[in-house]
Amino acid sequence: MTVTESIPQAVWEDISFRLDRPVVELEASGRHLHLSRADADRLLGPGVAMTPVHMLSQPGQFTCAERIRVIGPKGEFPALSIIGPERVQSQVELSATDALILGVKPPVRLSGDLAGTPGITLVGPAGRLDLTEGVMIAKRHIHMDPAYAELHGLHNHQIVSVRVWGVRGVTFNDVEIRISPDFATYMHIDYDEANACGFRKGMLGTIIV
Repeated sequence: MTVTESIPQAVWEDISFRLDRPVVELEASGRHLHLSRADADRLLGPGVAMTPVHMLSQPGQFTCAERIRVIGPKGEFPALSIIGPERVQSQVELSATDALILGVKPPVRLSGDLAGTPGITLVGPAGRLDLTEGVMIAKRHIHMDPAYAELHGLHNHQIVSVRVWGVRGVTFNDVEIRISPDFATYMHIDYDEANACGFRKGMLGTIIV
């Protein structure tokens, strides 16, 4: 989950201008769940709305008060966070470490690319659901607004590297850019990747084309 407490975009755009390279702020996204309306009905109750608690950096996205138990072949998480609003298809996003704890072997995918992914069991206050697919490890990616992409000559689905500086500085390769007027410009990594680079709130990365 990523909460909106970060560096103003104008600040790192100025840094980008001074470096003559595109710069992006990183956010660490923990394990979470997206639900379709039909699956929300099964788990939360027919017509029960998800309750927003925190607005996230991506416009219209929010964490919910409701929690779901996730059960895998080897382990479980008793209270997985739900991210709203509703999706067309339910999706469980994990880190590789999370997947080991649950005993599942999900592929690395972009959000929404769920064909052939493993399923898992979800338990909510109103019922139980065995998903046949939908478990994934999110591919590291950059949400980007069109104006920033145009400024730096970047295009949708372009693959780049991102250099992160610091005590545990690393270069993340195979980072996919996703451009939409509905996006705010941030790079999303999971908690495994965040630990690898010594993530701190407000950390910036330099995009290398």
